[in-house]
Order: sequence, then structure tokens, then C-alpha cells
Amino acid sequence: MAALLEVKNLVKKYKTVTAIDGASFSVEKGVCFGLLGPNGAGKTTTIEVIEDVIPPTAGEILYKGRPRTVSFKDEIGIQFQTTSLLSFLTVRETLETFQNLYRKAADIDNLVELCHLSEFQHQYNDKISGGQRQRFLLAMALINRPELLFLDEPSTGLDPQARRNLWDLIQQIKKEGKTIILTTHYMEEAQHLCNEIAIMDYGKIIARGTPQKLIKQHSPEMTVVLPLQSVNHSLENLPLPYRRVHDTIEIKTNDVNSCLDLLLSQRVNLSDLTVRSPSLESVFLNLTGRQLRE
Repeated sequence: MAALLEVKNLVKKYKTVTAIDGASFSVEKGVCFGLLGPNGAGKTTTIEVIEDVIPPTAGEILYKGRPRTVSFKDEIGIQFQTTSLLSFLTVRETLETFQNLYRKAADIDNLVELCHLSEFQHQYNDKISGGQRQRFLLAMALINRPELLFLDEPSTGLDPQARRNLWDLIQQIKKEGKTIILTTHYMEEAQHLCNEIAIMDYGKIIARGTPQKLIKQHSPEMTVVLPLQSVNHSLENLPLPYRRVHDTIEIKTNDVNSCLDLLLSQRVNLSDLTVRSPSLESVFLNLTGRQLRE
């Protein structure tokens, strides 16, 4: 499949700070591409350079195999992390206002139906809930019928139900053939939505692939979790490496069956045992570390 977007050796410097340090990746048409990384990794700067919001210091960005032209901004939709809305306009009036800015605009009624806005389309912008606001902002990003859609942390601050509703909506947009570039701090969200992922740290792309490929390469082990009280009497004789986490112990293993056999041989009570499959979150932590960054 041909790449819709290619980023080659992208660099962005601010005096003595290098925000993007030679990042390269491509995004195929019709996929959801996730750009992940800790705070300060360079994700948002990379997105803003690609969107043509800020200029790069060096590097090349190709759209449909060619350098971006003036028409590029007409063919992309952007949902920013934060967007200020006019409080004296209703949701529908705002959509109509933005619709008039484009030659190739979406039908308002279709957007209202797609993004589930009908119940609050006549409410003022400052009178809607967080979940409603995110669906509304997504509708605004779709107003010009974009081929390429940028979603910068679209579910931040949403409760679990609203987040799941937003995921369903993004999946529906994917089925319509849109290409999506997504940034998020929720690893479950990235694993659920993204066909391919690039992990960024200190301005560099440090890993890239499908969620399944990244998990297999960087975090293949299963985690067996037991309450400490189940193994207290056998800890000294436990023939497996483990670590204590609060009132549990965690055992990493590539062979769950053998691990359980060993535990049973030590007469460990397995009644309250849980097994955690490797996830994108464990990949992320293994690659970028566990230290909190501001």
C-alpha cells in the first residue's frame, strides 16, 4: 500500500533545545497511525510541523509523494488538544460557520448523525459536557471532508464510558477510509485503535510497528500475579525470579504452564492467581522507562 504521508529526517530546534531529532516514518492510506511518547518526547511538535503550523528546521515532508502545497491544508482535519469555542454560538451554528470556510464541505446533518450530536446541536458551546465537546470537536475536524485526520490526545479528561464512545466513533471513521494520525497517553487506546505505532523519545523514533509486533519484540513475557499471603511460607524456596509489589508478588515468564507446575510443586495456593498478558503499556515502559516526567 502506498504511503499517504512520508516524514524524512525531520528536525526542529529551538535555540539550544532539539525537539525533533531526525525523525522518519511513513503513514499508509486508510490506517490509524499512533505517535506515542512520554511528556517532552516531541510528539506534539512533530504533529504541528506536519500540519504546517510551525516550520521545520530541517527534513522533508511528502504528501501523496510530493512536497505539501497550499491545498494540503484543505485536505486535512485537525482536532487540537485544546480549542476555544465561542460561547454565544450553538453547536450547529458553529458547524455552519466553519462549513462556509471550505469549498468542499461536509453535510451538517450527516456530521450530526455520525458524531451523535443531535441531542445537543442547539445548545450553546459552553453548555455541553466533556464527552459531547470531544465529539463536537471531532465533527469540526471532519467539516472539510479531510483525507488525513490529526487527533491530538482526543480522549484526555473523558470518563471511561465517554472514552469508549469516542473510540467507537473513531473506528467508524476508519471504516470510511480516512487516514488518522493519533497521539495519546492512553496505551489501551493506542492498542485498540492503531494499525501501526511509532514510539518517540527525546525527539527520536525509538520503535515502530503494529501493536502486536511491538509487544512480541519488546515485552513478550506473561506476568503471573499472586497474593503475598498465598506464597509467604514458600518464598525462600520459590524456584522462580519474582518481585514484590505491595501485597502481591509478580513473576515474569515465557511459559505459563511450566511456571504453574513449579508453583504447584511448592504447594503454592493458586486460588487467587491472575495472569496478565503483555500489553502496549509494558512495551512503552520498557522502552521509555518508569521515571515520571513533567
